[in-house]
Amino acid sequence: MRHRCRLSILLVAIFFCGWGATPLLHSQVSVADQSPVQQRTAVEVTNEAYDLPAIGDSETLLAPVASVDRVSQETQNPEEHVQDNPNAAATYQPVTWKNLPKRILGDQKIVWTFPVHLAQGQHLAPALGVVGVTGGFIVADPHILVHLRNTTAFHEFDEIFSGANTAVVTALVPATFYMYGLVRKDSYAEQTALLAGEAYLDSAIPTIAMKLVSRRVRPNAVPANSNFSDTFFTSHLSVLGKESSFPSSHAAAIFSVATVVAERYRQHKWVPWVMYGLAGAISFSRVPTFAHFPSDVFLGAVLGYTITRFDVLRNRLH
Repeated sequence: MRHRCRLSILLVAIFFCGWGATPLLHSQVSVADQSPVQQRTAVEVTNEAYDLPAIGDSETLLAPVASVDRVSQETQNPEEHVQDNPNAAATYQPVTWKNLPKRILGDQKIVWTFPVHLAQGQHLAPALGVVGVTGGFIVADPHILVHLRNTTAFHEFDEIFSGANTAVVTALVPATFYMYGLVRKDSYAEQTALLAGEAYLDSAIPTIAMKLVSRRVRPNAVPANSNFSDTFFTSHLSVLGKESSFPSSHAAAIFSVATVVAERYRQHKWVPWVMYGLAGAISFSRVPTFAHFPSDVFLGAVLGYTITRFDVLRNRLH
């Protein structure tokens, strides 16, 4: 009962801290931190303000004032202004509930044709690096899990960072941005939430496919007298690969969401540290709870980050 009460307080605190942090992210942005659209509109209003009309033309006299109001609105919601700019529209396409399925299909095309780029000699170094580190973790997995089996150091940590609790926290991040955007009519916050949802789905699809192929048994399903070896291709097939461990869908999900927030609010230097720190803590929690092997978590985190950073957020003004 004590742990449930503590957990409830933690989740409520996370939600309200997130709600309070959202307006902070939108405040006190210096000129150097502004997006190219914001900087351009600032220059435009300066030029228009000094372009004085002829005396006696009342409509023209009011033009600079109207321009200031228009630019103020555009600065608050730069993405709406980008849609009206034919040059910027080529690089920024706002996500909506209506075009979300089409965008995901386009993202998945890039994901599944990635081997073609590898065959052409592109991205070989990072791909080989990921494969090498994942392979190293697979070799080390049995030794790490045996050590964790014989320690109780993470007992309370495991209760707080359970699978259900971490899933709730992962969902609270985009939900908080979306609710804030609706209430405050902030299109940038709404776009952040929708992009986080797009990133989550984009990473979930290949993760599920890999789970269905790898069929790796989870550590908590390994008998007590086993050494955690020969875990691949032994689990039962289940809906969406739920019983399969490789890779970690939790790690992919939280890193997808964290990457969207960290990249779109990177002008605040503390945001990437907080978001990636949260993602790292949630991902790591899957190991001592015996829900995943370290290699599962590493590959899931890589999938979440790379798909979001180089696919979902490609060619877009943040």
